[in-house]
Amino acid sequence: MHNSDSPSESQATTQSAAPSTPKSAPRPTPPSLPRLAAASLAGTAIEFYDFFIYGTAAALVLGPLFFPTFSPLAGTLAAFATFGVGFVARPLGSVLFGHLGDRRGRRPVLVISLLLTGLATVAVGCVPTYETIGVAAPVLLLVLRFVQGVGLGGEWGGAVLLTAEHAPPERRALWASFPQVGPAIGFLLANGVTLALSATLTEAQFASWGWRIPFWGAGVLAVAGIALRASLTESPDFLQVREHARVPLVEVARGHWRLVLLTAGALAVGYAVFYAVTTWSLSYGVEHLGVSRTVMLACIMAAVVVKGALTPVAAVLGDRYGRRPMCLVGCTAIALWMFPMVALLATGEPLLMFLGFLVALLAFVTMFSVIAAYLPELYEPRVRCTGAAVGYNLAGVLGGALTPMVATAAASGEGTPWGVAAYLTAVAVLSLGCFALLPETRPVREEAVVPATG
Repeated sequence: MHNSDSPSESQATTQSAAPSTPKSAPRPTPPSLPRLAAASLAGTAIEFYDFFIYGTAAALVLGPLFFPTFSPLAGTLAAFATFGVGFVARPLGSVLFGHLGDRRGRRPVLVISLLLTGLATVAVGCVPTYETIGVAAPVLLLVLRFVQGVGLGGEWGGAVLLTAEHAPPERRALWASFPQVGPAIGFLLANGVTLALSATLTEAQFASWGWRIPFWGAGVLAVAGIALRASLTESPDFLQVREHARVPLVEVARGHWRLVLLTAGALAVGYAVFYAVTTWSLSYGVEHLGVSRTVMLACIMAAVVVKGALTPVAAVLGDRYGRRPMCLVGCTAIALWMFPMVALLATGEPLLMFLGFLVALLAFVTMFSVIAAYLPELYEPRVRCTGAAVGYNLAGVLGGALTPMVATAAASGEGTPWGVAAYLTAVAVLSLGCFALLPETRPVREEAVVPATG
């Protein structure tokens, strides 16, 4: 019996990622790649808008509104704990929707996950506060955040796979990177709305009802996203699978468990850095440094704009030089930059904070721009939706769920929060080791053979 997680088999899996089509199998008309990429990008943007708006609210208002009997620090930690529940739920969503994606197709996943997340997000905006219904308020918040996480856990696998499996192998990282731009757009939408409300409402108005508006807006976005995705065609790789896995999770656990753990550990640093910049630093800047909410949001959003714009550019490099080298470079840059980033944040100066955030997110995008091509290439098509999604979302638990809470606790004292920098650097070193153990998957381009003469 051979080890199915060995580099040799992973590479073989990559080369056979598109099994031969049975002669009797119908060949659906492939969609326009720009249209497919746009639909996937729009969906991930909407899903991550739903997810990020909660993180912003947790950093700014949910503590005193839903945990008023706690101290300010404890209230913020409790709000971030409900934020983390969404990450804990994401692996469950990846299992449920991964099963659907591997058994019934990638396309149904896109519609159902978007609907689920949208409904949960709108409901969050309707939950009464602790003052109105007591302890039931944080309980409802917790349940709805869990449902959000389940929906988002399914979204990434469906959107990325549908795009990656339609794309030509030599440009797969580029086309698959467009869904990866979605989180940046979702973050900008979420925080743009929050920034506009912060600039036009008083503190009392924002705390009373203004924070609810971004959650209600998720309903409109979800309807638009579902309409955009409804006409997409199914992935050719899925249609060409001769025999679908009966229980994909069982096959992944038996044959690819090592690969799942390695990818989860490898991607943990991306989540840790992104949420340290976009969630924890917002709370830290406002509460500890006395920087206005508007200034902090503007600094973070400016860095995210550059990050989103450069994602396809980094993906092109991934098609040219390989997935694994890009991941190793990005991970190393993160490890080297965490102490300078925290030092720049501690100054409270907008330009210096922006510089710290920008370099951190550029290192992040160097790695995450190719992940949408890298993870699917590591798994065979019959279990690809489950395997890639479970590894990706387990990383969210390791890096995303814990980071705001650990960072908030580490920064509770006086002075520069070096403990946060040490924590992020340690996560980067762990991820670097995991990437070093993963194989390269970039398809080898066939060189033209020049016949010998004479």
